[in-house]
Amino acid sequence: MNFIRGVIGGQAPGPQPSGAETIQKLCDRVASSTLLEDRRDAVRALKSLSKKYRMEVGTQAVDHLINILQTDRSDSEILGYALDTLYNIICNDEEEEQDESEDETIQKQADDLGAQFTETFIQDPEHVTLLLTVLEEFDFHVRWPGVKLLTALLKNQGVQVQGIILVSPMGVSRLMDLLADSREVIRNDGLLLLQQLTKGNAAIQKIVAFENAFERLLDIITEEGSSDGGIVVEDCLLLLLNLLKNNSSNQNFFKEGSYIQRMKPWFEVGDDNSGWSAQKVTNLHLMLQLVRVMVSPVNSPGATSSCQKSMFQCGLLQQLCTILMATGVPADILTETINTVSEVIRGSQVNQDYFASVNAPSNPPRPAIVVLLMSMVNERQPFVLRCAVLYCFQCFLSKNQKGQGEIVATLLPSTIDANSISAGQLLCGGLFSADSLSNWCAAVALAHALQDNLTQKEQLLRVQLATSLGKPPVSLLQQCTNILSQGSKVQTRVGLLMLLCTWISNCPIAVTHFLHNQENVPFLTAQISENLGEDERLVQGLCALLLGICIYYNDNSLENYTKEKLKQLIEKRIGKENFVEKLGFITKHELYSRAAQKPQPVFPSPEQMLFDHEFTRLVKELEGVITKAVHKSSEEEKKEEEVKKTLEQHDNIVTQYKELIREQDAQIQELKEQVASMSSQNEQMQATVTQQLSQIQQHKDQYNILKLKLGKDNHSQSCSQGDGSQVNGLQTEELTQLKEEVEELRKQHALLQTLLKDKDALIDSLRLEAAQPVEGSARGSENTELLKELEVLRSQSQSQSVEIDQLKTEKQELVRKAEAGSSDTVPSSAGSLDTAKLAELESRLTAQTTETERLKEETKSLVKSRADLEQQLASATSTVAILQTEKSKLQTEVQESKKEQDDLLMLLADQDQKIHSLKQKLKDLGETVEDEDDLDTRDQTDDDDEDEEDVED
Repeated sequence: MNFIRGVIGGQAPGPQPSGAETIQKLCDRVASSTLLEDRRDAVRALKSLSKKYRMEVGTQAVDHLINILQTDRSDSEILGYALDTLYNIICNDEEEEQDESEDETIQKQADDLGAQFTETFIQDPEHVTLLLTVLEEFDFHVRWPGVKLLTALLKNQGVQVQGIILVSPMGVSRLMDLLADSREVIRNDGLLLLQQLTKGNAAIQKIVAFENAFERLLDIITEEGSSDGGIVVEDCLLLLLNLLKNNSSNQNFFKEGSYIQRMKPWFEVGDDNSGWSAQKVTNLHLMLQLVRVMVSPVNSPGATSSCQKSMFQCGLLQQLCTILMATGVPADILTETINTVSEVIRGSQVNQDYFASVNAPSNPPRPAIVVLLMSMVNERQPFVLRCAVLYCFQCFLSKNQKGQGEIVATLLPSTIDANSISAGQLLCGGLFSADSLSNWCAAVALAHALQDNLTQKEQLLRVQLATSLGKPPVSLLQQCTNILSQGSKVQTRVGLLMLLCTWISNCPIAVTHFLHNQENVPFLTAQISENLGEDERLVQGLCALLLGICIYYNDNSLENYTKEKLKQLIEKRIGKENFVEKLGFITKHELYSRAAQKPQPVFPSPEQMLFDHEFTRLVKELEGVITKAVHKSSEEEKKEEEVKKTLEQHDNIVTQYKELIREQDAQIQELKEQVASMSSQNEQMQATVTQQLSQIQQHKDQYNILKLKLGKDNHSQSCSQGDGSQVNGLQTEELTQLKEEVEELRKQHALLQTLLKDKDALIDSLRLEAAQPVEGSARGSENTELLKELEVLRSQSQSQSVEIDQLKTEKQELVRKAEAGSSDTVPSSAGSLDTAKLAELESRLTAQTTETERLKEETKSLVKSRADLEQQLASATSTVAILQTEKSKLQTEVQESKKEQDDLLMLLADQDQKIHSLKQKLKDLGETVEDEDDLDTRDQTDDDDEDEEDVED
């Protein structure tokens, strides 16, 4: 302990040990001490020496410190000392501060030292996992140095540490908990840790995003004051950029989570925009970059379009346009806002239309496009601002033929307004000004107004310019060639040549107008054939491209400048190989590849502003075809023309077949709709028939119930009359009535037997049809079904007729009884009862008659429907699916018929029971009742007797 106090508190007398010796003794004390207090003091001493003796502590104490993290987890103080010591030997920040005035070699050695100790620490992945576990400690003195240590590890060996954390269970989730820490120091350092963790690792970026990072970060930005916030807002925005940049999954998650709408309040600015702090400028700059990440041209078109739509709908684009037109906004923020608005409207018709309607707050109001173009052609404006305006104009015209037409229309004589400044006037003014950068920007802007728009290329040929008083106006095309021939600056000539190449490409009329001037072709050949300096090689290449376009898109309307004559001219004056070599100067230029990388014009200086992104695409498209066109002979061209004509004929034939197929598809679709409609009608008809069958069955049940009730009444009445017959002598009539009822029941029994046989026959036929393979057309199946339904209705109608006849018989019987009762001495109450029953039977008879008539009408309707259905189905094709459906329907009907057969069997059993009971009653009354077998035998005997009599006769 005295030794440690001497190291920390002051110098002891005698010779002093070296730093390495002291550190060695401290490491031995950490390794061998059994008391926690001794180990704690030793680690504290190592911490105090770790900055001065970084190399010695790092080489000797790392293993002991890691052991402390493993064994002394219960003491937060010693954990904090160990973590601080590890941080001091791994982090390079302190070394950077000390070495600012020293040479780069010492700085590189310090960086290598941190990387070396980091490599030692992460050799065992369990050490990083151990550190993640330590971060779960809530104690400030443990968690904070742990966060700083892990951040330093990620800075030195980011890829390796990311890989370890990625495979560690709940590794990223543990780090996300830092954002929820109530202590701002830990939360803020947690942001720095997550920035390092998410750099260049898409997998970790996705995990962090799905751990609700967007919600937490946006909440922190709002709590800290949005753009007016401090460094914490900047850290949150940097982390958001890490999560979203080049990560389509996170971008889609950000959009789907409605987080774009939460960005709108960031860009609310007041009327007084003076005196912005440097931090606010930085924050707003990062916020604009975040918007650009969501609508970057490198994203997929679908994702970009969806984000552009969301930004317009939530009002974010409108807010950005407000900043664009506001006063007092710092220049760099204004430039970045212009670039942001450019990408929000790029290729989006709705957003482009809105931007065209934005007016600057001036008197009189001017369109925002005009105000921006005024800045672009003003040489006193900053270079980056002029580049941003050009990019905005290009994005406004991207895939916007409506906007292209509006810009070109401002140049036409019929639409020029002398009292106001238009976009066309500004472009022409910039095209012919003394500033070469304005010439280039105006030429490129006008070329974008013609991009992929044949109509506007032809319209621009009408533009006439007044050069000076007393001279006739010249066309815009001619004025451009005049300036070229005057030998202006290279930047101006490059801009004009790019405009002319874009203008006449894929426009034979413009080629004809260009060749019509007799001076143009000699000027181009002269430029190409000369051996000029390095600076002029690009101009020569562009002249070769322009002449090649005149050959490739030539319609041979000018006799002196047909394709063949121009090629002969090149061969004589320039040479084909020399022409192709000069044409290749364009793509070999060092600035060509830089411009071809991305649409935004970004140049380090105005002198390097030579190529436009869209023009590089045009060169790539035309270079090969022009080379082939120059080398082709007239015979090859004729063959090509013949091949083209043949291909056109084939294309026409293919087009005709396509139209025929479309028509047939439409007819098939119409037929399918008709089949579906008829199937629906058939289902409705079947449902109607089923409903009618159900109603008939209900009527049958009601009739049977009424009949049973009438039988009971007749039985009670017959009993009372039997009692009176002993007095009045009516027993004989009662017996006769019972015999008639028995006979009636026999008839009903025979009728039911007949119905049962019909059902059995129907079931057998349905089984045979179901067993046979499905053949024939859908029309035959439908007709068979309708015939079966009609037969069922006919049998039901016949059944109703039999029932009606039975009711009539009963009515006559009751009338006869009533007449007999009126002559006998029957009580008056019995007579009135018969009269009531008679009235009831008449009402039932009327109802049954009405029902029969209705069934007849329905039968007629079904017959008519069947005829209509046959006529409709005559034009439809049968399908196997429909036949399979009909087969299943038949099987269903078989099952229903089986069920109905079972019901009939039950009904027959009931009838047999009734007959048996009535026979028993007759036997009780003393009547002789014969069985059915006896009756059959007697009938047979009678028939034999009759036959014998006939023979004798």
